[in-house]
Amino acid sequence: MNEYDIIVKPYITEKAMFMIEKENKLTFIVHRNATKKEIKWAIEKIFNVKVENINIVYTKEGKKALVKLKQGYSADEIATRMGVF
Repeated sequence: MNEYDIIVKPYITEKAMFMIEKENKLTFIVHRNATKKEIKWAIEKIFNVKVENINIVYTKEGKKALVKLKQGYSADEIATRMGVF
């Protein structure tokens, strides 16, 4: 799998917007079989950032990854590049 197969799409809700602004976290729908290690690799490669932590949540929309960026990297900036703001 390449990085674009692992990261399916960004997941943007009101709560996700709050996490971008307050907690420096991004939320993505990811491939069902992707591991945390693969998700970390894909995010770091696509957006040229460093990932501190990843939490996985299973929902009816699919597998969600909540990605916390390391200090010095801005989730706001990444969200702007994705066209969220």
